[in-house]
Formats: sequence, C-alpha cells, structure tokens
Amino acid sequence: MRLAFALLLALVAPIAGQAPAASATEPALTYVHAGTLLDRPGRPPRRQATLVLRGGKVEAVRDGFVAPPPGAALIDLSDRFVLPGLIDAHVHLDSDAGGYAGLVEGVQDSPAAVAFRAAENGRKTLMAGFTTVRNLGDGTGATLALRDAIAGGTQVGPRILDAGVSISTTGGHMDGRTGFNDAFSAAVGQENVCDGVESCRRAVRTQIRRRADVIKIATTGGVNSGTGRARMAFDDEVKALVDTAHMYGRKVAVHAHGASGVNAALAAGADSIEHGTEMDDETVRLFKRAGAFYVPTLSTVNGYIERLAANPNAYEARVLEQVRWRIGITGQSLRRAYPAGVRIAFGTDAGVSKHGRNADEFELMVKHGMTPAAAIQAATVNAAELLGVAAEVGTLEPGKAADLIAVAADPLADVTVLKRVGFVMKEGKVVKE
Repeated sequence: MRLAFALLLALVAPIAGQAPAASATEPALTYVHAGTLLDRPGRPPRRQATLVLRGGKVEAVRDGFVAPPPGAALIDLSDRFVLPGLIDAHVHLDSDAGGYAGLVEGVQDSPAAVAFRAAENGRKTLMAGFTTVRNLGDGTGATLALRDAIAGGTQVGPRILDAGVSISTTGGHMDGRTGFNDAFSAAVGQENVCDGVESCRRAVRTQIRRRADVIKIATTGGVNSGTGRARMAFDDEVKALVDTAHMYGRKVAVHAHGASGVNAALAAGADSIEHGTEMDDETVRLFKRAGAFYVPTLSTVNGYIERLAANPNAYEARVLEQVRWRIGITGQSLRRAYPAGVRIAFGTDAGVSKHGRNADEFELMVKHGMTPAAAIQAATVNAAELLGVAAEVGTLEPGKAADLIAVAADPLADVTVLKRVGFVMKEGKVVKE
C-alpha cells in the first residue's frame, strides 16, 4: 500500500508545481546578498550580508555584499529581510475539512484522493515559507509516503517528520469509532487505540514499524471529536507510551487540553504538549523541570470561526460546545507559560486551520504576549530543537541546510509581514521568487 502511495505521489509533482531540476551546468556556488539577515534568530540581525551556498548547504556567512567569483550564481535580495526557512511543528497535511464536512471527507475519500490532497497541502505550506513540518497524524499513511517522496526528490514540499497514526485510549480523541453507531464502529480498524500497559506499548511499536519519526498520543479528549478536555489515560498507560517511544529513540508529542492530562504527560517525560489549553501552577513547574516544549496551536480558532461564519451548522452540538470553549479560552495558557520561561515552539494544527496560512499563528502569538523576535525564534531555533533537527535547520550557519526565505519588511517590527513571503529556497534550490 505505501509503495502505491509513493508511486502516486510521484505523479502529483507536475500538478503541484514542481521546481525545475538542477541542470548539469548549475554553478557550484551561489551567493545571496541579503539587505538584512537574521541568520540566528534570538540574536540581532546583520545589515548587508552575504550567504555563500554550496551543495544545498550554507558554506559561509560574510559581512557586506561580497562579489561572487566567476562561475558563481548571484541571488540579489539586497532590498529584502532574509531569515531561515520556517518550521511548523504541528500540521495535518492530509486534512482540509472540519465538522460534518470532515466526517464526510473521512468516509468518502479514497486513499488516492488523500494522497493528492496531502501533496497539494505540502506545496501550499512550502510556498508560505515553511520548509520543515512535523505532521502529527493521519489515517492512511499518505504523509509517510509524501515524506519519502519529498526526501527522494520526486515531489516538491517541506521536509516532513511524520507521526503515522496518532494514539489514544478507547473512546479517546483519536478513537475514530467515537460517536458512530455500533454497526459502523465494527467496520473501523483501530490499531492506534490502546488500553492498559501492554496494549499501549504495542500501539507505539506499530507506528515504529510503519517508520514513524515521532509518536503522537492523546491524554485528554479533544475539540473536533467532541470528547472535551477531560483526562482519558491512566498514569501507567501514559508512562508506557512515552517510555516505549523513547526506548526506540522517538520523541513524544502529546495532545492535551485539560491541565490534568497535560500534567500527566509532562510527569511521564513527554517532549512537547500540543494545545495545552488549560494550565495551573503545577503545569508550569513540570514544564520547566522537564525542559519540554509548549506548542500552543492558536490558529485552530481561525479555522473554527471561519467555518462557523460560512455555515452556523458546520458542527454537531457536542462538538460546537467544545469549539466555543476553545475559542473563548485560547491564548490564556500562552500568557501564563511564556513569561514563566516555558519553552515555546511554533505549531498551527493546520488542517483545522488553513494550509498555506501557517504564518497567521505569528500574529496570535504576539497578540497573546510574545514579542515578534520570540515568535520567530519559536518557529526556527526552538522548533528545530524540538524536532531533533537543530544540526540541520533553524539557523543559517555553515554546514546547515540552505533553507531560507525573504520578506519585504522587518518582521521583528511587524510579524505579520511573514504572511507575505516572496522568496523561498529549500536546500539551495529556489522554489518561489
């Protein structure tokens, strides 16, 4: 099945806008003149700098506009603000719908349709300036295949770290049978549902077998499933999930809304908390003790608000109640966590919100207490560390991937300019200009 997906995705490239292949005469060196360069987010930017690129990587960063040697290419961004390619630590590339539309999509769409949609959403994400993403769960394996197709060069899209299928307990947020009648539920395969220690260990190992890069679990219910914010996993189950993933060298991202589920995950050694909609003093203490990252996913509210504006009946009653709660409370945890020194990583939950509009999250992060500089650091340095790829991306330093974007104004003064990325390079190849 995964081979079929990979072959299908290879055919998507012409539709999705594949960049021209490098020619045999492509210069060995590329020089990029940056009017302003934020090569290491969290530090002051450089004025008038040159990036020297070779083989898809940064070879050097020099002050001033250095003239390229004969045979080298020059990319003139001398009137632009240049920074590393952005990272979204929480997306669902296979999804585009929510509410009743999402239920219909999940039942009607073939695996082939899902694969095409994931490829197009990946293209939108890359064009928005996000050169790396962490895909936290899909139901078909389409994004695992897309990850491999992009890495193999047959498909254009962001670098993907993929979680396979997300894991929860029976009746939990990722139990796809929840809310359906018994006859329908019996037809739904749920290898990702676990109950008890041995079952939870097996669920993690199943995703490892599928070659997942990261493990996604849920310790509470969720908004779109209508299961709410209540805790839905015992301590021994959470520990079994986290310990098994760590044994295999995989990090663990935890979907959690209520403080009890957040705290249980942090106590068990989770690497990141996704959403974290409710927090208490113990939550902050556990975050700081563990050094875990908080991924607020504020952009979900944009998706909810826009769907309800288009159709007031977009969600069934039990889900709508949770949607309204999430809209009302979003941002409160970030206002608590950020000043307390909790490490923040950028993530949108795109799929609930719109793909290609990932940068909307920056505006919400600043609205709820972060500085533009801190929000950019969350989407570069911090996210790279969370994903375990800091040696490759997140800054523009010698030896790292030549992933960079350019905008027309200073995002440190107005973070919303990141909604209008005009230039994107991934691994030394221009994919948007």
